[in-house]
Amino acid sequence: MSRKITLYSTQWCGDCHRARLFLHRHGITYDEIDVDAKESAARQVIEWSGGRRVIPTFEIKNESSGDRVILHNPPLPVLAKTLDIEE
Repeated sequence: MSRKITLYSTQWCGDCHRARLFLHRHGITYDEIDVDAKESAARQVIEWSGGRRVIPTFEIKNESSGDRVILHNPPLPVLAKTLDIEE
């Protein structure tokens, strides 16, 4: 499955740091958007979460089907399951 992963994060967030390490450890490529630096990204995260600025937020798109999953600060086992990674 071809997928595009976007991580909405900040530089100061500990959970964001752990998410980056997880992705790197598993060799997963992703785009990252700093919500402190890009106000439109912060507004998008707030819209997806129903009014809160939750980071890290993941947008995972299946490029062939167009399906999309949004995860707000998921526990790493949930992220692994979503990405079909065995821990």
